[in-house]
Amino acid sequence: MYDTILVPIDGSDSMQPVIEDAAAFAAERDAAVSLLYVVDERAFLTLADERVDEVYEELRSQGEAALGEAAETMAEYGVDAATELRRGDPAEEILAVAEEIDAALISMGTHARFEDNILGSVSRSVVVQSKVPVLATPIERR
Repeated sequence: MYDTILVPIDGSDSMQPVIEDAAAFAAERDAAVSLLYVVDERAFLTLADERVDEVYEELRSQGEAALGEAAETMAEYGVDAATELRRGDPAEEILAVAEEIDAALISMGTHARFEDNILGSVSRSVVVQSKVPVLATPIERR
């Protein structure tokens, strides 16, 4: 059970506890981990066409760095994690990758305000639409 875990990340420092928890969970179960960073295309909606490529490259670079750091954390726990960077709607890409890799669990952070029973838009979409269990861990905004 939970032999393949998908861990979507957003590159924020506040994701570190989520990554560490997922790493510990995976290490205990000898599970395969796939780290995913999605460059959110919604960031391009208000940009002039000539700026899209420049901004995408900057966001892609940030995503590659975040994936590298998350993979290093996984390695500290003895977990060899695959990494993938995609471009699109984060919730849609998370769900697509979960299906493609036959994930048994999605472990993700959320900027949710649980005291108001409101999940963040991406985490809410994933929780509602996922065919596999989702561990949505609240993270602090920094």
